[in-house]
Amino acid sequence: MNNIAAPSLAQRKKKINWQKVLLIVTFSFVPLFLLILFTYVPFFKMVKFSLYDMSYTKNKGYVGFNNYLKIFKKDEYIGAMLLSLYYMAGAVVQLALALFFATLLSSGIKGGGLFKGIMFFPFLVNGIAIGYIFKFFYTRGFVLDTVLQAIGFPLEKLPYWLRDQSVNNWSLVFTSVWKYCGQNMVLFIGAIASIDPTLYEAATIDGANKWQQFKAIILPGIKTVFMLNLILSITGSLSAFEPAYVVGSMGANGTATFFIKIHQMAHVNNKVGMACAMAMVLMALIILFTIAQRLFFRYVMKDSDNTFNSKANKAKTLW
Repeated sequence: MNNIAAPSLAQRKKKINWQKVLLIVTFSFVPLFLLILFTYVPFFKMVKFSLYDMSYTKNKGYVGFNNYLKIFKKDEYIGAMLLSLYYMAGAVVQLALALFFATLLSSGIKGGGLFKGIMFFPFLVNGIAIGYIFKFFYTRGFVLDTVLQAIGFPLEKLPYWLRDQSVNNWSLVFTSVWKYCGQNMVLFIGAIASIDPTLYEAATIDGANKWQQFKAIILPGIKTVFMLNLILSITGSLSAFEPAYVVGSMGANGTATFFIKIHQMAHVNNKVGMACAMAMVLMALIILFTIAQRLFFRYVMKDSDNTFNSKANKAKTLW
């Protein structure tokens, strides 16, 4: 008879747990190593370089926060930061349109699938390709001018869409709205589809119209996705590059965004330390706007959350 005692349950669990730990560490090592090597190490190097007066080949020494002070002393950099306001305004319009179309298409209208595909297609096109498309679109006497002339606008009264500084930045913003509206629309449609349909039935019994249902059910129900889209849109506005670089001919005629200024400082002027300081300022702005958005949704949207929860509880009671 075999007298060797079988391992206890605790011993077996301990063995299995160690196997899991070994498996997790083994599979996590490579991605963590790559994340640290290509993200965190360059980030801390950038922080260090921002405190030096240096180029790609020379280091003239430690200058502390002088690089940061230069950024806020030059009007061209402040103006480049303010250009982000154009793209932020475009982001608001883009999200409003995306939410409108998502709400409309979620009601089950005919041809909704085809319209979703048409709206989402621009997001699949490469940003550089879109830039060249719109550069041709806005060129004097070409597509946009031809369409406007066809409906009665004389060419001599039309502005130069990419030269006139009163309209050129709005022209560039439209390219971003056109590209990303469909992507946000699809995300909103998915979020709306996850809302419990009994909430609409309970609201209908209460006599709520479509607008009241949107405010009390849809908007609070998709708050998480809306916050995500808003954060991505605002951060994208602060770091806008492709429209101004491709359509605006590398930031010509007052279209150079702060991101383009960073590119020019690093790769044209060869001032790496200054460019790193500008990148740090851009990151700080992105963090600041992200925190502001979270505070907005935490305190301003509190009432809509309470309304949504009360509707949900009432629907559960009725059904």
